[in-house]
Amino acid sequence: MEEKNKKTFHRKEKNKDEIEKVDIENKEIDTEDKKGEEDDQNSSVREIIVEKKVGFNYLEVILIMIITLIIGGFLGGFVNQFVTKPTKQESSTVSDEFQEFLNTYEDIKENYYEEIDEGEMLNAGIKGMIEYLGDKYSVYMDEEETEEFNEQVEGKYVGIGTEIMQLEDGSVVVSNPFEGSPAAKAGLQAGDVIIRVNDTDVTGKTSSEVSNLIKKSADSTVNITVRRDDEEKTFTIERETIEIESVDSSVFDVNDKKVGYIYISIFAANTDQQFKQALEDLEKDGIDSLVIDVRSNSGGYLDCVTEIVSLFLGKGKVIYQLDTKGIVEKIYDETKTKRDYPIAVLINSSSASASEILAASLKESYGAEVVGVNSYGKGTVQRAYQLENGATVKYTIQKWLTPDGNWINEVGVEPTLRVEMSVDYYQNPSDETDNQLQEALKKVAE
Repeated sequence: MEEKNKKTFHRKEKNKDEIEKVDIENKEIDTEDKKGEEDDQNSSVREIIVEKKVGFNYLEVILIMIITLIIGGFLGGFVNQFVTKPTKQESSTVSDEFQEFLNTYEDIKENYYEEIDEGEMLNAGIKGMIEYLGDKYSVYMDEEETEEFNEQVEGKYVGIGTEIMQLEDGSVVVSNPFEGSPAAKAGLQAGDVIIRVNDTDVTGKTSSEVSNLIKKSADSTVNITVRRDDEEKTFTIERETIEIESVDSSVFDVNDKKVGYIYISIFAANTDQQFKQALEDLEKDGIDSLVIDVRSNSGGYLDCVTEIVSLFLGKGKVIYQLDTKGIVEKIYDETKTKRDYPIAVLINSSSASASEILAASLKESYGAEVVGVNSYGKGTVQRAYQLENGATVKYTIQKWLTPDGNWINEVGVEPTLRVEMSVDYYQNPSDETDNQLQEALKKVAE
């Protein structure tokens, strides 16, 4: 684990490890039921999700897409940010065009000289419509990609709650049973070598393959046999919903003042509650100021970041603005909650989307310092729909603007105090060598 810390921010990697797979000197670390990309520069979220729907079937999606392309915009069927399912009346206005689509589909299905998979052909049609948009944030995700995406943005997954590591000799070992998890309660220990999952011998399998066996166990329990001190032990473990911690907090003493520190790894569905609890705990500890760290945070839910920012601004302050085809709506803080102590927000070039909303909002509507370098520059909002087959279509529906009306797309949020990360940090990561953190702490403790 120590070697991994050299990749990015040392105190922040714990939460990311719980949902990601990473390569470490030809080894692998994996949770038993989650894998992803370790490189923060290529994060798979990097968007603001305004809403996620579940359960649209193929026909509904095709109707939505075709109506969209013909009428010329995604928002004609939206009311109060919710998609209206196409009705018979709506579909009849485009019946000729849609009938041509259906005729082509039926003709290929009936007359193509080889057998075809109707579901896969419809998938290809949906993918084609998404690709037509030419927007890198509008994508079609298959069932496996959807599962990974949902675990990220929902902040939870079903599993046993442990990291597993693949060593250079090919063996897969338990590296970190999470405290209080089913794995820890059952008795799994760091260093246990996994040799069987249920009745499957995992010798020669990768950590990802072992993870999938645990994740996709047909029963609510999974039997894991390990080798410990040359002895085999079998543990029957109940799979449970594991909540991913996306918030980490601590207190620093700077210039005889207590400075609270909160790191947010992603704006998942449960992050706002975790943040609120962490903030309240820090305030009970008597903090004089606060540093919020969203470095390498790639985004998440719009309502989550809205809830977090609303803890600080006060009723009537603008949080951000939404531009829907030229019609701009200001989104205000509607709560009576506010703070007035100094705040600094830490950002870097991988702080994207919802992270940028938080930084820009606190900068322009609260007067917070923003420390670091320009953020990623993602100024659009997405909506996601999960299909009945488990896949998801996700597409851009709006621009978002800062409280002052600035669009930061491909520009990023400009820091008030520009600080490049020092070489010393990458060579020896610690709080002391994290010069961006140190500058932010000093700024709010002046």
